[in-house]
Amino acid sequence: MCLIVFAYKSHPLYDLILAGNRDEFYRRPTAPLDFWSDHPRVLAGRDLECMGTWLGITREGRFAAVTNYREEARLAVNGPSRGQLVGKYLTGDSSPGQYMEDIAGKAQDYQGFNLLVGDAGRMFYFSNRSHEVRELSPGVYGLSNHLLGTPWPKVTRAVSSLKKVAAGSKEIDPCELLEFLKNRKPVPDEALPHTGVELSWERVLAPAFITSPDYGTRSSSILLIDRKGEVLFHEESWHPARSAPISAGGRRFKFHVAI
Repeated sequence: MCLIVFAYKSHPLYDLILAGNRDEFYRRPTAPLDFWSDHPRVLAGRDLECMGTWLGITREGRFAAVTNYREEARLAVNGPSRGQLVGKYLTGDSSPGQYMEDIAGKAQDYQGFNLLVGDAGRMFYFSNRSHEVRELSPGVYGLSNHLLGTPWPKVTRAVSSLKKVAAGSKEIDPCELLEFLKNRKPVPDEALPHTGVELSWERVLAPAFITSPDYGTRSSSILLIDRKGEVLFHEESWHPARSAPISAGGRRFKFHVAI
């Protein structure tokens, strides 16, 4: 994914409220949100090129998400797909903390990434560009293609919107969260991050919702886990370069976390 905002244990009804956009080249083959045939307890979209994923959850309530770290110098060019970091956690049985410690020991094998993993009790963040495994406390967080909390305009805009939702006490409507994920408002040049790409590309990548001839927002996801263990996972997939939904209403799954 390229934008994730989430409220962790900071709403009276929900342990997790997460909204995110996956940005990718249109030519990369992808399967939509569903339970995996080879791991039926995993619910996630799937990158069909390397068989990993960007965001997913299991029937037991284990969840994970990854973003790439944008940088000019690309290290470990031939390293494994970063989507496998999510897939291996979801299909394994390591605790979130232990998994992160294991990944930290071989993080140099991958290009830059940010990884979030959690379960019903704890949530952790790790980037192989900061090299610190961090357990997250309750709060509202934003993450894009730099370190957690880096105040890129798309992050600060989305976090501000999510804080308004998290400050309430009513049930969350996923459509309300999807609205700020679809924000295409340009960012002034003086507010753009400087990540080593050309200015024209920084402009394209700056909004929450990205469109270009070859690359853009492929899907928007909402993941809700309430205090009773009820999970709602909604995904809206987008037509390449058209910013229109592929199917009306998207894909939505509900289940109760297995104990």
